[in-house]
Amino acid sequence: MLTLADLDSRHSIPTRQLGAPGPTPEQLLRMLQTAVRVPDHGKREPFRFLRIDGAARGALADAALARLRERAPDSDPAVEDKLRTRFTVPPLTVAVIARLGPDEKIPTVERLVSASCTTLMLLLAAQAEGFGAQLLTGWLAYDRPFLENTLGLTTEEQLIGTVAIGTPQIAVRDRARPDPSDLLRVWQP
Repeated sequence: MLTLADLDSRHSIPTRQLGAPGPTPEQLLRMLQTAVRVPDHGKREPFRFLRIDGAARGALADAALARLRERAPDSDPAVEDKLRTRFTVPPLTVAVIARLGPDEKIPTVERLVSASCTTLMLLLAAQAEGFGAQLLTGWLAYDRPFLENTLGLTTEEQLIGTVAIGTPQIAVRDRARPDPSDLLRVWQP
């Protein structure tokens, strides 16, 4: 039985600290089985996933670097290195994609929220399977030429982010979290 203490232990492992082994294809499918158990008003399944592993990691890193150099020809080598290792260090990256085309009944924001929920569920599933994971966004998540020409998204799709998954190479201390009592108010009519 999953406990609140289990959920409270969720934390990100920095991408550069995620090594082999990564999940097998069967383990990934099992994690995605959990990830898709999200609220989905209208049963639209407004999400899909891309698995990036093996040689595809280097190819994606090369494409991302090429796009960075188009955007910023004088980019800092440290920025380039960070972008490259984002895809080459972790053994597996999963792109979480929201499918947001026209829908007469279900507002776009509800479908976006559903797709976003799959991301958190994937992070939790990876941790439950003994892996570390980190969600990454950055400019790549919003760069339409990269999304469409490299990842193959349609104009009606949006990248929620990429989830790097692997075996933690270090123990990460938890960061300070907000106090829920500071965030909670009682609504009164």
